[in-house]
Amino acid sequence: MSKKKIAIIIACIAIIVFVAYSYFSPSSSDAIYLTSKVKKGNFLSEVVTSGEAQSTSLKKITGPSNLRKFRLREIKIQDLVPEGTVVKAGDYVGKLDPSGVNELILDARLNLEAEESKYTQQQLDTTLSLKQERNALKDLRFNMEETKLELKQSIYEPPATIKKLENQLEKLERDFREKQENYKIKKRQANAKMVVVGTRVSKIRKELNDLLNLLKSFTIYSDGNGMITYDKNWDGSKKKVGSSISPWQTSIATLPDLTKMESKTYANEVDIRKVKKGLPVKVGFDAFPDVELKGIVTDVANVGENKRGSDIKVFQVLIKLSETNENIRPGMTTSNKILTFERKDVLSVPLEAIFTEHETTYVYKKSGFSIDKKEVELGDSNNDAVIITNGLSEGDEIYLNKPEGLEKTEIAKLN
Repeated sequence: MSKKKIAIIIACIAIIVFVAYSYFSPSSSDAIYLTSKVKKGNFLSEVVTSGEAQSTSLKKITGPSNLRKFRLREIKIQDLVPEGTVVKAGDYVGKLDPSGVNELILDARLNLEAEESKYTQQQLDTTLSLKQERNALKDLRFNMEETKLELKQSIYEPPATIKKLENQLEKLERDFREKQENYKIKKRQANAKMVVVGTRVSKIRKELNDLLNLLKSFTIYSDGNGMITYDKNWDGSKKKVGSSISPWQTSIATLPDLTKMESKTYANEVDIRKVKKGLPVKVGFDAFPDVELKGIVTDVANVGENKRGSDIKVFQVLIKLSETNENIRPGMTTSNKILTFERKDVLSVPLEAIFTEHETTYVYKKSGFSIDKKEVELGDSNNDAVIITNGLSEGDEIYLNKPEGLEKTEIAKLN
C-alpha cells in the first residue's frame, strides 16, 4: 500500500472521529466542563469550628474577701503583672487602689483619738467623784468617834445631855451606813461608765486594726505556682489595670492547670444536630500550625445563645484535650475538627456532581464519546461530598456542571 493511500485512510478516520465527537458532545464552543472521578475509600464527615483554649482546672487569685464588711463597692486594680508571667507561691501579683481604705483609716484614727480622750476624761471624773465620797465617809467616821468619846465622858451629865449625844451618834451611824451604800452604788455607776467608754475605744481600735490588715491585703501575692492568666469581667473582657473588682467578684487573675485543657467553641444551628458527646476531635492551634492534639466532646449545650453582633443562634460545645503540649496556653485560638461519622470503603463524589429532576437524583456520566444521565442512590454526606450507594463504580468520570443540550435526555433508571 502506498504512502498516499495510508495518508488518505488516516485523514478519513480523523474526520469520522471528529464528526462523531461533535455529534455526541455538547455544541457550545464557549462552555467549560469540569469533571471528577468516583473515588473509593474512607468517608469522613467533620464539623469545623474555631474556639478558645482554656483550663478545666484553675486556681483563682482574689482580692480581699471582706470588702462588704467595710462597705467598699468598687475597687480599682492599680497594678498587675503581665499576663503569662510564671509565678511561684508568695510572688507579687498585683495591687489594688488603697484610696478608699486610707479614708476609712483616717476617720477611724480620728474617732479613736476622740474616744480615748473621752475615756481619759471619764477616768478623771470618776477618780475625783469617788475621792470626794471617800473623804465624806472619813469625815462621818471622825464625827462618830468624837461623839462616842463625848458620850463616854458624859456619864455624870444630865440625862437630857446624854440622850442628845446618843441621838446624835445614832444619826451619824445612820448617815455613815447610807453614805457607804451610796459610795458602793456610785462606784458601780462609775465602773459601768468606764466600761461603756472603754468598749467604744476597743471597738474603734479593732476597726482600725482590721482596716490596717485590709490595707495590707490590697497587695496581692500568689498562693500557688503557675502562669498568670487575667480573669474576665461579666461581659467577657479581660481584667487589667484600671478595671474594678466588687465584693461579689473579687478575683483578678487565675493560675490554670496547663495539664488539664479544653477548647471552648460554638456550633451553628445546622451543625449542632450532628455534634454529640463522646465524638472524637482534632484540635489545631493558630499560633502553632504544626501542633494538632486529640480531643473528645464532653458537653453540648441544649439552649442556644445569640452570637455577639449577630442574630445567629450558636450552641456552646466543650472539647477536652486528651493530649498536652508545653506550647499551649489559655486564650489561644483553636480550630476544631469534630468527626461526626466515618464510613469505610465507600464510593463518593463531589456534591456539585449531583442533580435532581422530579425527585430523582442523577449524574452526568462520561461514556466514551457520549454523556449519559444516570440515576444514583445517595448515602450520607458532608460539606464537600456525598456517598454513592448505587449507580456508579469506582473510577467513573462524572461532570461537575451540566453539559448543554442534554436537558431533555432521558435519565437511565437503576435496575
